[in-house]
Amino acid sequence: MEKEDARKQSREVLHERRKQVIRMHRKGMPVMQIVEHSGLSWSAVNAAITAYSTAGAAALKPAARGKRPGSGRTLSESQEIAIRQIICDKRPEQLKMEFALWNRAAVMQLIESECGIKLSVRGVGNYLKRWGFTPQKPIKKAYEQRPEAVQAWLDEEYPEIEKRAKSEDAEIHWGDETAVVNTDVRGRCYAEVGWKKWSPTFL
Repeated sequence: MEKEDARKQSREVLHERRKQVIRMHRKGMPVMQIVEHSGLSWSAVNAAITAYSTAGAAALKPAARGKRPGSGRTLSESQEIAIRQIICDKRPEQLKMEFALWNRAAVMQLIESECGIKLSVRGVGNYLKRWGFTPQKPIKKAYEQRPEAVQAWLDEEYPEIEKRAKSEDAEIHWGDETAVVNTDVRGRCYAEVGWKKWSPTFL
């Protein structure tokens, strides 16, 4: 009988075949006879019997194939933690970087300066996604605005200004920096999912 390559079988099929090997082994069937009946190679049969004898039935279940989660990453776990913390605590300008926001290019430069590792833009994007960071757009409201102070000014100081303007037959004109450009020029930056407020960390 032509022997089957256990590596080419699915995990479920291989698990069942190994259990079949052990059933025959417990009946006292010699290894070579098990090989003939199971269609598996001698090494596969012997490995199943050895695993069962050492650790019991739980050892018959094949391990997951492919790369282990986290394997093949360029950054170490400690480096990932350090980079994430810097992004959360600092703005690029505080690190003397020529970026206003934490975009992929900024993070790529940060990793190179902090870890001495040069990643591609796509690689940096993969790390940001793995960390739970997404490109977000800050809200329009300025983070330094104090609504209670604005309301107090409107309720207490502005009425006096309005009263004076009326007595002097004057006009009140309102000016705003947004008059320079009326289009939304806010950029996107990477931040943790769920970030709602405008914060100086992500300006």
